[in-house]
Amino acid sequence: MEYNLRISDADIRMEIDPHRENNSLTAVIGEQEYRVSYEAVSENRIYMVVDDGKEKIGMDAYVAQTADGKVIHINGGVCMVSDNDDSSRQQRKKNGAAGLPDRVTPPMPSLVISVLVKTGDTVEKGQGVVVVSAMKMETTLMAPYAGKVRSVNVAEGDKAAPGDILVDIERAETYKN
Repeated sequence: MEYNLRISDADIRMEIDPHRENNSLTAVIGEQEYRVSYEAVSENRIYMVVDDGKEKIGMDAYVAQTADGKVIHINGGVCMVSDNDDSSRQQRKKNGAAGLPDRVTPPMPSLVISVLVKTGDTVEKGQGVVVVSAMKMETTLMAPYAGKVRSVNVAEGDKAAPGDILVDIERAETYKN
């Protein structure tokens, strides 16, 4: 499979050959071939070993989906990755917040900067509910669907890890006013 990716400010052409039976793939970027084995540790964390033919490097990758693509944190570095194909960009714009995760949880270990809602608040899909900071980058976590805030489980200054539910939201169609 061939991909045209935009990584930070660079356009990169990548060819990927997945080997689904053993959680591995071969990636070719330019003239360089990489063999990658990977394992999902949690919903937003992947452990992978990258072999470029000279050395093998193990690393954790934290991935967060945004409306514009994926924010990926690897070994202290942060980059934005999006499909550089025009039809994919147009589809993302049409879908708006459709790519939001279904829970309010940070993509990587984070510090809570501010809580934008309180218990009992009504929220709309895509509305900011918590701002977290990780690796000197602030991220606003969004409501995955319209509903009512059932509980706020963090306060400013708290540490949060992937999988921690920071704000519990009851879907609009399940609660009664």
